[in-house]
Amino acid sequence: MITITNLTVAYDSKVDVLKGLHLELQKNFIHGIVGLNGAGKTTFLNTLFGLKKAKHGSIHEDGKQLQKKSISYLVTENYFYSNITGKEYLDLFKNPHFDIEQWNKLFDLPLNKIIDGYSTGMKKKLALLGILKQDKSIMILDEPFNGLDIETCRIIRMILLRLKEKGKTIIITSHIIETLTNLCDYIHYLKDGVINQSVDESGFAQFERDVFHVIESKNQQTIDQLLMNNE
Repeated sequence: MITITNLTVAYDSKVDVLKGLHLELQKNFIHGIVGLNGAGKTTFLNTLFGLKKAKHGSIHEDGKQLQKKSISYLVTENYFYSNITGKEYLDLFKNPHFDIEQWNKLFDLPLNKIIDGYSTGMKKKLALLGILKQDKSIMILDEPFNGLDIETCRIIRMILLRLKEKGKTIIITSHIIETLTNLCDYIHYLKDGVINQSVDESGFAQFERDVFHVIESKNQQTIDQLLMNNE
């Protein structure tokens, strides 16, 4: 179990982004983190990985402090060194059991070419290969489907489900709720700096309806008024 207790994180001394967040994540499952823009999703993931220091609170795995060496982290915007090839990038991660050529049959990347010439989608696939090669027990994926075509999204879904079967714990965000309801075992709703709600698969349909109802209720009057003004 990954146990997060009273997690408080701020980007300055005045405003807390996470406000005493509590969450328990069962291991060997896929957990989705959902929230509107500015809810603190990336801050939460950065803190889990150790890129951001918490003001208060703790993060433990099976009673011990969570170790960064157990985690691989796919950030939303991937960074690569200039003037290196895709293969040179993957060679930075040491795993003699990872067959790059076989894995690349799924992604069809020009690994011998300089990354600077890759498209956005190609860079995302390369970063995902790097995550897979690290073979860590906990995988954090921030918007992994952004910029990818339908086939690649489906392939990644297939890979993540198999990794879960092999004992990986996966924490994933997506701005498209349907992506998470079709993949995750649990979804956790981050709102106003805390986990407002956690649901398992049996509650996904109602959760989705509730979130969309709040969004539509909040914005319907403004949309109606704008469209009336255009008549």
